[in-house]
Amino acid sequence: QVQLVESGGGLVQAGGSLRLSCAASGSIFSTYAMGWYRQAPGKEREFVAVISGSGGTKYYGDSVKGRFTISRDNAKNTVSLQMNSLKPEDTAVYYCAGDREYLAYRRPKGFDYWGQGTQVTVSS
Repeated sequence: QVQLVESGGGLVQAGGSLRLSCAASGSIFSTYAMGWYRQAPGKEREFVAVISGSGGTKYYGDSVKGRFTISRDNAKNTVSLQMNSLKPEDTAVYYCAGDREYLAYRRPKGFDYWGQGTQVTVSS
């Protein structure tokens, strides 16, 4: 199992940047693919990005391609999401997630392990 704790959310103006971090504990971090999801009020959870255990493979949701970058530091057991050119529609609770399978993002339920979420609010 793996435990996940997100940090770095907050309020930012449109066009600005924010960096989210997720600290993992409880298992061999490098064996887990890590991802980010988000959920806005009244909307379904949305896949944002995933990174493989080695960090060599990444995939992004269409709505964030070219603006967001996922990265990881296996020595520190952390995964980050750099968010640039933020838009009001990026406002959501962002969740860090982990799974042994990289393609877990294709499952209806998504990843096996989840953090508690961090709020990101983008003002216009």
